[in-house]
Amino acid sequence: MKSPFHATRRGLLSAAAALGLAAALPFAAQAQIELKVGYMKHPIQDASLDMMEKWAKANNVTFTRVPMAYNVFMEKVTATLTSGNDQFDIIWHNDDWGQLWEKWVETTDDVKGIENVDKWPLLAFWNAQNKLTVVPMVHTVGTFFYRTDLVKPEEVPKTFAELVSVSQRLQKEGKVKWGYVGGMSMNNTWFAQWWTMWANNCDIFHPMLERDNAKLKAAGFKPAITEPCHREIVEFWWDAINTHKISPPGMTAYGRNEANALFMAGEAAFTLVDSTHYGEFNDPARSKIVGKIGMAPFPMGPRLKQPTSWNEIWGWGIPKGSPPEKKKVAKEMLAAMLADEAGQIEMWKKTGGPPPNIKVWPKIAATDPMFKQLLHAVFEQKPITHSAYYFAEWPAVHKAYSDVVIKALSGKREDIAKTLEEGAPSLTKAAMN
Repeated sequence: MKSPFHATRRGLLSAAAALGLAAALPFAAQAQIELKVGYMKHPIQDASLDMMEKWAKANNVTFTRVPMAYNVFMEKVTATLTSGNDQFDIIWHNDDWGQLWEKWVETTDDVKGIENVDKWPLLAFWNAQNKLTVVPMVHTVGTFFYRTDLVKPEEVPKTFAELVSVSQRLQKEGKVKWGYVGGMSMNNTWFAQWWTMWANNCDIFHPMLERDNAKLKAAGFKPAITEPCHREIVEFWWDAINTHKISPPGMTAYGRNEANALFMAGEAAFTLVDSTHYGEFNDPARSKIVGKIGMAPFPMGPRLKQPTSWNEIWGWGIPKGSPPEKKKVAKEMLAAMLADEAGQIEMWKKTGGPPPNIKVWPKIAATDPMFKQLLHAVFEQKPITHSAYYFAEWPAVHKAYSDVVIKALSGKREDIAKTLEEGAPSLTKAAMN
């Protein structure tokens, strides 16, 4: 029987050995650290999180996903950030609210691999000290989708007028119920009003196509929605719904989900939405048009000479309220995500999301014709501006814009100009509050 002294001595030796081993191990292996990620449940975000979780498991890090609905996400996370608490260690970071959060998220210039991302989409994520505050997870790019079983590549509409004529031909032939479907409601304006606005060389404020907040403010946030180029796109959609009847009569209330559902049901020939929906369009459990989808540049309005596109990102941010040791591990994990080429290629295959590490793109294009189509449809076209504005009042401006334009589309065609004129001051008021 061993004496208590032997047991105590053995315990002391074991503790000393453990301390020596801990000193030799990386931090993540010394103690089970937990990283909590706040995000919106979405296939793209899940694919990015899968890459991070793979690294976490290999590095003794507990990885906790905290999904939230889109309509509560921004408000809930903003409250968390401004209170300075540590409820989340990583958060979904979107260009729509990039400027809102710049004071409460860490800089990310030092994340390894950040040099391999496209700099154009990062405009909204620089803080007042010109430091980056995001790590991209995916490019969210507007993509004109068409049905390859209905039109050949050379027949895809290149102008607004062709979009009408080709749609009407397909409807007359009984091949589709609708020519074009797309979201129009608040937070879905990109998929009808806005892509046609930029494709007609137009914008919301003067100076048009400007995203320098100082210049916009100096101009008094003067609305451009009363300009002919904008009135024309509202008239285009009024005609598409009411005169040409290539779009459903209820489309002014559609979000992207309603429009996507009609497209996947085979009821429409064309739609425009983020490429990240390509995965669901090709999901046999949800779609009747699997394998019958192509991508092409935006059709152009009469005021644009060559196609445009938009190219923005979703990303990840690190709250300042997260403890220092967790911030360090979070940056290591995000760097691993950027370096995970196999994971990024898999994300594209599953979802249609162009990965953040642009050095991976040639490898995907070499084996995947659809990625080559996307490169041509979006990345080979020059964006004329960014697909949002980047000031704190932008969400209120977006709501004011949506209210005015939906009112114009819901009234008489001859009243469109008057409705836009009467509603324009509400945009300036929202921007100046």
